Amino acid sequence: LITTPARAWEPTKPIEFVVPAGTGGGADQMARLISGVAEKHKLSPQPVIAINKSGGAGAEGFLYVKEKKGDPHTIIITLSNLFTTPLATGTPFNWRDLTPVARIALDQFILWVHADTPYKTAKEYIAAVKERSGGDQRMKMGGTGSKQEDQIITVQLEQALGVKFTYVPFKGGGEVCVNLVGKHIDSTVNNPIECVQHMKAGAVRPLAVFDGARITDPLWKEVPTVKEALGADIRYQMLRGIFGPPNMSKDAVAWYVSFLKKVNETPEFKQYLENGALKPAFTTGAEYTKWVEQNEKLHKDLMAKGGLIK
Repeated sequence: LITTPARAWEPTKPIEFVVPAGTGGGADQMARLISGVAEKHKLSPQPVIAINKSGGAGAEGFLYVKEKKGDPHTIIITLSNLFTTPLATGTPFNWRDLTPVARIALDQFILWVHADTPYKTAKEYIAAVKERSGGDQRMKMGGTGSKQEDQIITVQLEQALGVKFTYVPFKGGGEVCVNLVGKHIDSTVNNPIECVQHMKAGAVRPLAVFDGARITDPLWKEVPTVKEALGADIRYQMLRGIFGPPNMSKDAVAWYVSFLKKVNETPEFKQYLENGALKPAFTTGAEYTKWVEQNEKLHKDLMAKGGLIK
């Protein structure tokens, strides 16, 4: 009797790839790129279909996946709203409700102004913000959502530099940059990928990056760090990670890890990380879980300091 070894799990129907954010933002762009790369290089026996569920600062997406217990055909791409949304809204959800699959990259943040403004440096812009920190004349800082990454960074700037912004929330990072281009707001702290096309078109100007070192890519290497530009060491990087529903089988997790590793190796994906100034940071298993735990604590501290916890 010849027994064939049991085949490891692989998808038998289309994979739902949930994006807990609006269209055009960094998470949405990454999910759609992964979907396209998978199709082009035939990395999955089934299509990977991105769907946006951005309601409630991403809570809609997280709760949707939480309900899909054990379903191996659903995954979600997470930003740091994995931490901020439950803390800010009291949504009955925690990252422990999901199954960690892989951290793909870490996303940077940049302080941007419109290219038509006279501010050539972050110092010049912050001086103008300071002058208008009282009353109704405050500079408007646009960002994705309330009490999420962009507002956390804004609060850190306010606290470190003694200034005040009027924070204006939008549904997604794509929309934020478009509003800066349209001069409806004075500045943003968008991810590079969300503003790069507008920068190339000469519409927006990057003033400083929220990291310990400059971005090495030639496109960005002239942009100083916030510490270089303003003397305040404000750093913030955002998760680009993948989770599955609760109780996802080990075999399914193993398939997705292998699938994402292959995606990670494609020239298109490497180019995407480079163009968008994303830090390659692929990790899985215990190392990923430990990083998530540390970052949950970091967000609790930052949000408590900024008065952003419900």
